[in-house]
Amino acid sequence: QVTVMESGGGLVQAGESLRISCTITGLTFDDYALGWFRQAPGKQREAVSCISWSGTVPYSVDSVKGRFTISRDNAKRAVYLQMNSLKPEDTAMYYCAAGSHISSCPSWAPGDESVYWGQGTQVTVSS
Repeated sequence: QVTVMESGGGLVQAGESLRISCTITGLTFDDYALGWFRQAPGKQREAVSCISWSGTVPYSVDSVKGRFTISRDNAKRAVYLQMNSLKPEDTAMYYCAAGSHISSCPSWAPGDESVYWGQGTQVTVSS
């Protein structure tokens, strides 16, 4: 059974930093691409950033470039999202996902075959 568990969300002020984490068990971690997604109230879920099994980052949404950094630690079976210079518009539920194909990561959706999702961690940025 695959388990995806996010942690580290919280309430911060605009301009501050936050790092959220995700640990995944029940699959061969090194074989999977990983992604962070977010969904704000009333909006569609969007891909924030994706990272390949080897650590390359082929995708980040324009609105976070230069502010957010995705990374992974295969030994710890973990993926991280370092978020700097946070803005109120970054407020959302953040989800971690693991999938087989890095090329399709930005379009992963709940229910996709062989894509595993966590329950999310809330990030709230106050102005």
